[in-house]
Amino acid sequence: MSPEGVRSRYPESPRGDHVDHYTDEHGQRVAVPDPYRWLEEPDSPQTRAWVRAQNAVTDAFLDTLPARAAYRERLSALWDYPREGVPWTRGGHFFRFFNPGLLNQPVLEVADSARGPWRTLLDPNTLSEDGTASLLSASVSRDGGRVAYGVQQGGSDWITWHVRDVTSGEDDPHAARWSKFSGAAWTPDGQGFYYGAYDAPQEGAALTGTNRDSRLMFHRVGTPQSQDHVVIVRPDEPHWRYSAGVTEDGAYLLVVVMRGTEPKNLLWVRPLGSDGPFTEVVPEFRAAYDVIGNDGPLLYIRTDEDAPRGRVLAWNVETGERQEVIPEGPDALEQAALVPDGILTVTLHDANHRLTRHGRAGGPVHDIALPGLGTVTDLNTRQDDPQVYFGFTSFLTPGTPYQLRPDGRLEALAAPAVDFDASAYEVTQEFATSKDGTRVPMFIVARRGLVRDGTNPTLLYGYGGFSISLTPSFSVGRLAWLERGGVYVMANLRGGAEYGEEWHLAGTLTRKQNVFDDFIACAEHVIATGVTSSAHLGIQGGSNGGLLVGAVMTQRPELVGAVIAQVGVMDMLRYQHFTIGWAWASDYGRSDDPAMFRTLLGYSPLHRLREGVAYPATLVTTGDHDDRVVPAHSYKFAAELQRVQAGNAPALIRIETRGGHGAGKPTSLVIAEAADIWAFLEARLSGAHTG
Repeated sequence: MSPEGVRSRYPESPRGDHVDHYTDEHGQRVAVPDPYRWLEEPDSPQTRAWVRAQNAVTDAFLDTLPARAAYRERLSALWDYPREGVPWTRGGHFFRFFNPGLLNQPVLEVADSARGPWRTLLDPNTLSEDGTASLLSASVSRDGGRVAYGVQQGGSDWITWHVRDVTSGEDDPHAARWSKFSGAAWTPDGQGFYYGAYDAPQEGAALTGTNRDSRLMFHRVGTPQSQDHVVIVRPDEPHWRYSAGVTEDGAYLLVVVMRGTEPKNLLWVRPLGSDGPFTEVVPEFRAAYDVIGNDGPLLYIRTDEDAPRGRVLAWNVETGERQEVIPEGPDALEQAALVPDGILTVTLHDANHRLTRHGRAGGPVHDIALPGLGTVTDLNTRQDDPQVYFGFTSFLTPGTPYQLRPDGRLEALAAPAVDFDASAYEVTQEFATSKDGTRVPMFIVARRGLVRDGTNPTLLYGYGGFSISLTPSFSVGRLAWLERGGVYVMANLRGGAEYGEEWHLAGTLTRKQNVFDDFIACAEHVIATGVTSSAHLGIQGGSNGGLLVGAVMTQRPELVGAVIAQVGVMDMLRYQHFTIGWAWASDYGRSDDPAMFRTLLGYSPLHRLREGVAYPATLVTTGDHDDRVVPAHSYKFAAELQRVQAGNAPALIRIETRGGHGAGKPTSLVIAEAADIWAFLEARLSGAHTG
């Protein structure tokens, strides 16, 4: 199907006459049409018919791409290798996640040694016929006898908690439903756990209703959820969300109180088992506070209070005395964990991880040599156990579990074997200069000896928000792109936390344009240095990154040749009205705030689309069960893009049914989506198309 042919087959997207009114900073009332308001009803017959019609057009177009089948075949072969997770210990048992190759979901395994032999404790592939039920979280009781596991269905963020006996493999008949954004924190006796929950949504509103009025609950094993104890509920603070922890010595219940996604929290403590008031160790939302362990009443806390790159404090909750243990350094402190007589830290140096062991009283002891430039994952420690387990990954190295011995030596617990010659490729780091002079790092992954003649099909990826750092990581899907001559570039934009909280804040609220400018600068850099050219450059981002590429393509449509916008926040005026969207206001601001209205309207991808503009080839992807960034964002953006597109480039939307925001997506669906994306990019960026 030609680009001209696909344009003639776009489904009808009726435009209604709905208009919203806002107030700007001058007190003026501003009318903003919202002609696709009907697409906000995900289960209406009209929306469902539109989804089916859009998918039919997209699938027909993708099926004409010769690389689609080739990518599916190659990706299936690449994905078929054993992936061994990082083990953790409880009660003398070891636990890990494992996927032997092409299972839709990894299984939870248990053993008596970090090297096995392993037996299957829980196989989530048996929980649904289509592989869309996933194990989102697993928390093991201190004695290793029980596991609380959270099941996610069809990509939704809603979690149902179950309890399984580790020895017998049998489940308790009682489950805890309507949990979200929560883990499970066991009491030391293994008789129950703390978890976060919401009221059951109204009928038909499970995927769109606003998530407010969180409660901290205690569930006792063997009893129905109706008997669960409400530990904390604050009707006067509907935006607060609670996360519980229990200190390893079993002395204290710790409660972290979050307000949206802002990296600031309260910290409350009380003796475990007490029903008395909490000690409000941190009573105000002034910084981030993460308890990494304790020595009696002395809590060790990683914080960015008065230290935007992070530091570690020792804080006595009984006396209130505080002492700095690890001061702020030149690099951002991303993780910290207690080990016997010491503290392990993971810091970011130009978006690469460094692992360092400190004494318990502070002061670096020594840096631990990692296998290369990359990322430390799953730092699993116990403050009374000298054995440390963690994962390491890089752009060209599959995630590998390691044991860190007390003498500082690393021992790999697995040797992932992927059918890919990593030695033929290299990773370089370069820096772009943003509009205001800021130095913006990026990683370039390409075949060795890349000829910089401006013709290389190149994909630039970014995120830039919510204090999330992008570090080198392994992607099976990316390998097929590299093998077929593609180049991959990852940009480290403001809005993330690669250089600490100041770097994050520089990409928020009225400063959000900095993120887009950083991404544009990275695109201009790879063009100026001959890596690629506009016709051969694609951009990709998901969620907040979907907003990023949507904003960039509407601000600079001539800059790139293709856009992959995944589960993006495209309607900046209405995002706060759905599910957890209200929580993003700390990064974005709200359209009902006159001081922010014009800023949001100015970059909102949906509202920046203009008639008569030739936009680059665009593939929008979403899931009809996405209750994080509801699919209406993508639906409305795609409908308007199809209407206004002046060039011949296709404007398509790919909608995963029984799919959500991304977490827990089955391997089969991941492969299918990746094949479609790479085939689309290859077709548009190889030079075969100029529309």
